[in-house]
Amino acid sequence: MKYKNKTISSERAFTIIKSPITTEKSTNLQQYNQYSFVVDKNSTSSEVKQAIEKIFKVKVTKINTSILRGKAKSFKGTFGYRKDTKKAIVTLSEGNTIDSSLEIK
Repeated sequence: MKYKNKTISSERAFTIIKSPITTEKSTNLQQYNQYSFVVDKNSTSSEVKQAIEKIFKVKVTKINTSILRGKAKSFKGTFGYRKDTKKAIVTLSEGNTIDSSLEIK
């Protein structure tokens, strides 16, 4: 059975994509036409794909997502956890690029 993906609005696209990840590892992935983003924890891969294509006007070929669990931390004697975050690594088709100097907030 095939599921039909619903199209998302522009407002939803900007709420799905939180910010780009600009670490050394993620900038090394850009030579393979892969870009990393922090995304909404409740979003699906198809929603992330539609949001990237709508915001940056590029063609996405593959999406890999992973949920990063929050670290255990103590602050002034009280123990707690950081929030869980979701990361998406987006592979673009040949000839498409994303300007990494843009801000999404």
